[in-house]
Amino acid sequence: MTPRPRPDDTPKKTSAKRTGAKKPAPEDKKPAGPPTARRTADETPADERATDEKAADERAVGVRDPAGPVPAGSGGPAGATRPAGVGVGPADRQRLLDGTHHDPHGVLGAHPVPDGVAFRVFRPYALGVTVVTDELRAELRDDGDGFFSGLLPLRAVPDAYRLLVAYEGTVLETEDAYRFLPALGELDLHLIGEGRHEELWRALGAEPMEHQGVAGTRFTVWAPNARGVRLAGGFNFWDGTGHPMRSLGSSGVWELFVPGIGEGELYKFDIARPDGSRTLRADPMARRTEAPPATSSVVHASHHEWHDTEWMARRADRPVHEAPFSVYEVHLPSWRPGLTYRQLADQLPAYVTDLGFTHVELMPVAEHPFGGSWGYQVTGFYAPTARLGTPDDFKYLVDALHRSGVGVLMDWVPAHFPRDEWALAEFDGRPLYEHADPLRADHPDWGTLEFDYGRREVRNFLVANATYWCEEFHIDGLRVDAVASMLYLDYSREPGQWVPNEHGGRENLDAVAFLQEMNATVYRRNPGVVTVAEESTAWDGVTRATHHTGPGGFGGLGFGLKWNMGWMHDSLDYVSHDPVHRKYHHDEMTFSMVYAYSENYVLPISHDEVVHGKRSLVSKMPGDWWQQRANLRAYLAFMWAHPGKQLLFMGQEFAQGAEWSEAHGPDWWLLDPAYGAEPDHRGVRDLVRDLNARYRGEPALWERDTDPSGFAWVTGDSADDNVFAFLRHAADGTPLLAVSHFSPAVRHGYRLGVPEDIPAWHEILNTDTARYGGGGITNPDPVKPESTPWHGRAASIRLTLPPLATVWLRPA
Repeated sequence: MTPRPRPDDTPKKTSAKRTGAKKPAPEDKKPAGPPTARRTADETPADERATDEKAADERAVGVRDPAGPVPAGSGGPAGATRPAGVGVGPADRQRLLDGTHHDPHGVLGAHPVPDGVAFRVFRPYALGVTVVTDELRAELRDDGDGFFSGLLPLRAVPDAYRLLVAYEGTVLETEDAYRFLPALGELDLHLIGEGRHEELWRALGAEPMEHQGVAGTRFTVWAPNARGVRLAGGFNFWDGTGHPMRSLGSSGVWELFVPGIGEGELYKFDIARPDGSRTLRADPMARRTEAPPATSSVVHASHHEWHDTEWMARRADRPVHEAPFSVYEVHLPSWRPGLTYRQLADQLPAYVTDLGFTHVELMPVAEHPFGGSWGYQVTGFYAPTARLGTPDDFKYLVDALHRSGVGVLMDWVPAHFPRDEWALAEFDGRPLYEHADPLRADHPDWGTLEFDYGRREVRNFLVANATYWCEEFHIDGLRVDAVASMLYLDYSREPGQWVPNEHGGRENLDAVAFLQEMNATVYRRNPGVVTVAEESTAWDGVTRATHHTGPGGFGGLGFGLKWNMGWMHDSLDYVSHDPVHRKYHHDEMTFSMVYAYSENYVLPISHDEVVHGKRSLVSKMPGDWWQQRANLRAYLAFMWAHPGKQLLFMGQEFAQGAEWSEAHGPDWWLLDPAYGAEPDHRGVRDLVRDLNARYRGEPALWERDTDPSGFAWVTGDSADDNVFAFLRHAADGTPLLAVSHFSPAVRHGYRLGVPEDIPAWHEILNTDTARYGGGGITNPDPVKPESTPWHGRAASIRLTLPPLATVWLRPA
């Protein structure tokens, strides 16, 4: 088969987008060439080789060096013979053919020799190669196996030259990739070696650029165990033979600048492993990928122009833990199935703004091969999933949310990665990103691999990744997944399956150091950004500053917020019981206040609580449909009044009855006016909207979330009545009274102790309001205190408590 022209041989085309026809899978992209193209010199008859060499020498056309006379024997116009040793030597030839050469630039390209300049070119399947400079044009000799060489009568290596590469039926003009100096600086290599390159994405991966006056793409990859690395892609028909990369010393980094390659090109790294086998790997630092199930990396450069300057300028004005913070959790592929990032930008910001949430939290958007993992098994840590569009499309969505006044958090997964053979697992033939000890590397819960947090380059890969999302995509916060599995060496492991740390403990000291470095770096570089830990144990100091040592001897992990998993489990257990049994579980609703100020908490009703048989939030509630909705409304208002920030998963805001599935997302049809029960679901959504509006307008509910002075029980022991009542206080002392009644009875004249200096209280929210779907039992008039002492206070009020409802009151 005749080889087709290669895109990288096209002159001056540096940024051509190649997003049209799909490239075949790598295994189908084996190049075809003349049968003799790979015949080695040893396999060629001696007389044929001599004839070929003579013909090549006769074809060579020399031009006298304008700087002086041509030295004798230099192969000038008289056709002098070429000195021995100009071609690639046997050892180098074999290493280049095998893909195990560490320094192809030291052999290929143009090099000064005693009699002129030796040109060596490696172009598999080419029929001929001619070197062209401003003053000279010379055809190189075919040395077999795709090697071409020749001695040109030049005093010095020309600053620039081009190659004319002849294939059957065509001749292509191209730059020689092996004439360029390394396109990665010494400082970059130094920082990579130290594991301190905070902008690693600017040094590794594929970077379109101009280098030595020529446009192309610099490819770099960290693969310290590789015997050799070659670049394969659509531009060379997925045969990397002719594109070996050079090793940049002890850094373990391999580099190649390829002229003429621009955005949209597909590529992978063809790695020779220590055992002699080969593997084709996606770029760990790829900023764009093909859409799964395709796995190639894509050369990318961003062209998005941000319009969120105002948002970015003011997001650090107030600390997150002292600001309103209510979060709507979203799985982008299923929120509105089929929508792209840009289409979501037309709908999601308006919906979230209408409901009054301050932030969205996006389940993982980094590229992942299996949609059923919901994004929690990541292969492309630096690339937004291509399922919904390009990286610039994702930036457009973030930009739209910011311009609507909505912050953007995203789930970040540094705890583990999948074992796909084209991704990170044993990337260069040995454990690299994962721990070398199989006991430490294996993640028992998910069959994945844990990162080696003790290796500085791996830690750098992850720390830089955290800053990358914040800086390149203007992400306002990272919710770090599965922190507990990182912190403990014995996490989900039986005795004998783990080894204690150097102090004999079960803490993963490497993971602790990594999390501290990540948090410190993110907060230093990105004012206003918050990190949130999904940490399900009693680890001390998750949200304590890293330089403050706790009772256990560890500095804090440095997170801004932590998911309160204890509150979530306890409160959901309480409301799942029939009201008649709730008095026996009363402490499950009050226990959270014992530790409420040990960390800065988020109260999460997340996706994990509405899948896999756990039932949706409304379906967890006991009783008939009316009671289920009433319980849900009372629970949500209790949650919004409780110290801590709020997070609610999509679909739960309108009482979806079915569990969430990534295959179809929320049941939006429940809000169709043509559906008979639509008012029931709309009523719950109206309540969520009002909860957010009242919450934002009442500093008492968020200003002192992390300060014990911001909370006081009125009654926390009314178990027989299923009543919880407490006061929240703003920084200026203004109180808000929240009363939750989890019994189906109506209680008239229910007495509650209150501060005596408040002349009257006014009901500002009641979940039994008719428009929410309740019975309409409210306290419409201001409630004035009486001098009757109650609940340890000098004054008290009497309220009507609706059934299964929460009531908020503030000073009138």
